[in-house]
Amino acid sequence: MSAPTPVAGTCDSAFEPVREALHANFRDHDEVGAGVCVLIDGRTVLDLWGGHCDAERRRPWQRDTLVNAYSVGKGVTAMLALALVERGALDLDEPVSERWPEFAAAGKAGTTLRTLLSHRAGLPAVRRPLPEGAMLEWDTMAGALAEQTPYWTPGEQHGYHVNTYGYLVGELVCRATGSAFATALREQLTGPLQADYHIGLAASEHARCADVCGPSAHYRASSPDAFTAAFPPTGDAEHDAMIRHTYGNPPGLSGLGVVNTAGWREASIPSTNGHGTARAVAALYEAFLHREPAAGGPVGAGLRREARRIHSDGVDRVLGRPSRFGLGFQLAQPERPLGRSPHAFGHFGYGGSLGFADPDTGLAFGYVMNHPGDRWKTPRATNLVNAVYDCL
Repeated sequence: MSAPTPVAGTCDSAFEPVREALHANFRDHDEVGAGVCVLIDGRTVLDLWGGHCDAERRRPWQRDTLVNAYSVGKGVTAMLALALVERGALDLDEPVSERWPEFAAAGKAGTTLRTLLSHRAGLPAVRRPLPEGAMLEWDTMAGALAEQTPYWTPGEQHGYHVNTYGYLVGELVCRATGSAFATALREQLTGPLQADYHIGLAASEHARCADVCGPSAHYRASSPDAFTAAFPPTGDAEHDAMIRHTYGNPPGLSGLGVVNTAGWREASIPSTNGHGTARAVAALYEAFLHREPAAGGPVGAGLRREARRIHSDGVDRVLGRPSRFGLGFQLAQPERPLGRSPHAFGHFGYGGSLGFADPDTGLAFGYVMNHPGDRWKTPRATNLVNAVYDCL
């Protein structure tokens, strides 16, 4: 039998079962490298990491290792936008076109930031084919979304904006701050909170990155056969084209085959390419849950309540199954719980990474890893979350 994968960090004695759950993930569930951090009412009760940064298991995971956490970044982007709402720099119900005039095209003049945050804008994909690598070019993506006709009347239905959410919400952030998205995130949110989380990672930080391992690092979903296998046709040509473009227009949009490249890491793709530590994710949710603006927090109690109020619920036009969203956050639902509270809010990332907060227990949770499992269904995140709740 091989030696257990070393796990480093700190853990209150009452939460030792979480350390054991992390060990079990390495032993039984093919974890390669990971970090998990939990704060309760502002106190760090565990901050653990272990494993390796590469598939060959040659580079040990360190305290400050960064990793691409995929859609965990949607929750962080929501925090940034809502912080600007709290400060009066953005308005949830002002038409997007007031700040972004080009966006009014094709029947979108009445679309608001609230509509974007709740995945109701009808813009989950770019319609016109884009060249490979276009997702690395902010103005190309924002411009393509601004000019196009929505797939449904904005506000009337909802569908997960898998890769476009970040450009849509992010462009309003840029226009409100006068800064590039990476700069706005650093100056308005992560910098003041000393959270080691980045969207648009400087080249000087790439040495700290863990490689994403597994098929997602190498798979290219650009061929028709590959998409047909992943998303079987429904017979609705408009819907099928929307799904193909949601995940693969331009090729590489979801990070497939490019996630470990310098170009991907340096670009700003807020829906998909945020790099950070579990400690940073937990700290951001802790600040959003507990810290008032007077103490440097992103939002006050009123906006916090509004952010976790249900804005979209039911069968998702893109996912084809039930989903539930507040303002940028996934909300707990029977099909996809966030811990054990019906009031929890947060966001999963592809393959199982997760950040969330639970107002019932005062808990803030972050888990990042570099070997994605079966989308959000990997048992690794569930094992860690269950172990945490068992210790409360």
